[in-house]
Amino acid sequence: MKKIVPAISGIALALALPAVAQAKDEADSATIIVVTAKSLEETLPQELARYGSDLVVLSSEQIQDTGALDVATALARVPGLYVMPGAGPFDYVDVSLQGSRTADVLWTLDGIRLNNRLYSGTSPNDTLPSSMIERIEVLKGGESLFYGTQATAGIINVVTRSFSDDFNGQVNASVDSRAATSADGYARGSLGRHKFVVYASHNQSEGFRQYSTTQPSATDHKRGYNIWSVGGKYQIELSDGLQLNAQYQHTDAKLDNLSATRVNSSRNDRNEEIASVRLDYTNNDTVQLFLKGYFHDWKTAYVRILNDLDGAGNLTGTTTTLYPAGTFWGYKDYGGSAVVKLHLHKGLEYLLGYDFQTFSGRDDVFLIGDLKEKVHAGIFQVRTTDELSSKGRLAAGARYNKTGGNKKTVWNVSGRYDFSPAFFAEANGGTSFVLPSAEQLYLIDPCCEVGNPNLKPEQSLNLNASVGGRIGAEGSAINWQATYFYRRITDLIDYAYPDNPAFPNGTFENINGKVFVHGFEILVDARVGNGLNLSASYTRNSSRTEGSDRQRDRTPRDLFKGSIFYRPEDKPFGGNLTVNWTGDAYSKPSGFARQNYGNYAVVNAGLFVHPDGQARRHRLSVNLENIFNNEYASRGYGSAPIDGSTDRFLYFSRGTPRTLRVSYGLAF
Repeated sequence: MKKIVPAISGIALALALPAVAQAKDEADSATIIVVTAKSLEETLPQELARYGSDLVVLSSEQIQDTGALDVATALARVPGLYVMPGAGPFDYVDVSLQGSRTADVLWTLDGIRLNNRLYSGTSPNDTLPSSMIERIEVLKGGESLFYGTQATAGIINVVTRSFSDDFNGQVNASVDSRAATSADGYARGSLGRHKFVVYASHNQSEGFRQYSTTQPSATDHKRGYNIWSVGGKYQIELSDGLQLNAQYQHTDAKLDNLSATRVNSSRNDRNEEIASVRLDYTNNDTVQLFLKGYFHDWKTAYVRILNDLDGAGNLTGTTTTLYPAGTFWGYKDYGGSAVVKLHLHKGLEYLLGYDFQTFSGRDDVFLIGDLKEKVHAGIFQVRTTDELSSKGRLAAGARYNKTGGNKKTVWNVSGRYDFSPAFFAEANGGTSFVLPSAEQLYLIDPCCEVGNPNLKPEQSLNLNASVGGRIGAEGSAINWQATYFYRRITDLIDYAYPDNPAFPNGTFENINGKVFVHGFEILVDARVGNGLNLSASYTRNSSRTEGSDRQRDRTPRDLFKGSIFYRPEDKPFGGNLTVNWTGDAYSKPSGFARQNYGNYAVVNAGLFVHPDGQARRHRLSVNLENIFNNEYASRGYGSAPIDGSTDRFLYFSRGTPRTLRVSYGLAF
């Protein structure tokens, strides 16, 4: 398989190069969103893109074409983003955006923060189905000005189904070769001044064998899931320019949480609520007001039952309940924000805001006791308007953040200049920060590491700079972009191996010296003829601790992504072919030398047809994931004791094997 990677990459590069055309072509559709939407919460990523932030937008059609079931799988084609589910859909993922760690990327749902303050190294997307998505927005570079902690490398904002003046909707169902099933649907419309959206989905699977190697003591091998999600949005125009929005989403999930030894049964039973209310006043060009309140409640009932072994490491037929059903871990995150946009004179506008967040959480598994945290932040930004220049736009701002004893001020400066429709330059630079998580501060793992309450927040200096443009006519054009990115991180928090007598099982510490991340992206997208789109991207980064020549663990050095999408307007069928290649990536399992789990490619393909022709109400899709059935590691290597021995064995969490999925959809 490794031998065909250069060939595949070369073909895709010959056809085009990265998918930033995707970023810039879809910025055209994003502009439409900016014109029609009235809420700053909905338009903020697109507004930041107008002032120099690098934005990639994935539409619901693109997600549907790839057959993705969850958010992480849908994100696989975003340039510069390594995102790999641990064991297929609806699992925690490893994320690296332009050489970052998972903890450096902030996830939001319609602008509502999803990352929890218990654990910084886990992504909060494992219960988000793709069926509810209107679009996904990925902002690259430091964005702490508006988003606060963990936005040091970028933002992934999932936007749920939008409102519509006309009544419409869709229902879908799918089944795959591993007996996984999904069913979903949404409906939306309006009644006078009232608009509404409702959606629901159910996804379930027994999963596939999660680990490359297991011990006989592990009798549950397949990582399965059973997830119900339901949500709704409501909007009313109280008067001209005064708009009230409310939304709510509930998720109920049973997620297997396996290991490579002794596990008989292990599961997270998840109950999650996300809600928000927004009031937006936009009827006055001089003063606009945006108010938001939100609530995010994440409860997990954990159960873990282990098989008993005799002295020789053989199964005895009995079990031990390590954590009884109902063992709790979870958190609540709620708060509000107020932003005023002022256009007091020609040429400049000002944004002044206040952000308040209250967090509380507890984990009875890792013995993190009840903790509470309050965040107060003041935000200020000044930016130019088209009255000053329709080609050039500049913005500068600062954020003051206070969390307990931690106080931090960050700044951001960005700009974009459109020399012509065929060439632009943009840059986004400033500082960002990451607060230590409750795990890093207060963890008391019965088997392993403990927290360090003396940790300092991480600080970083960020720069993203790009040039790009378009070659040819808009209907048949080649879009391109070249980007340089740089981050300098101070006081990075990392796991300290057990070399300190005071912490025999390890702890966390602010590492000595700085960490430097820098690299480049090359992105090209070609639209050829009627509905044919060819795109490719290549990203290379160096992520190293000062004084070291070694790439940091779990940070792939190279990424290549290529795709061919065919969606003709005058034909009732289409298809796609995508390839994702991951270069060298390393992990350090306990008791073994550093392991390279990268250097592999995953190739996917899909076909769809509308049996009713140009009416396009019915859609039949067939998608094949991992065509060559390449076995690859999704989260690096781990190690565990061999049954009945003190020796250890190596294993890795397997990526999705070859899987055929058939889907049917009906639009109304």
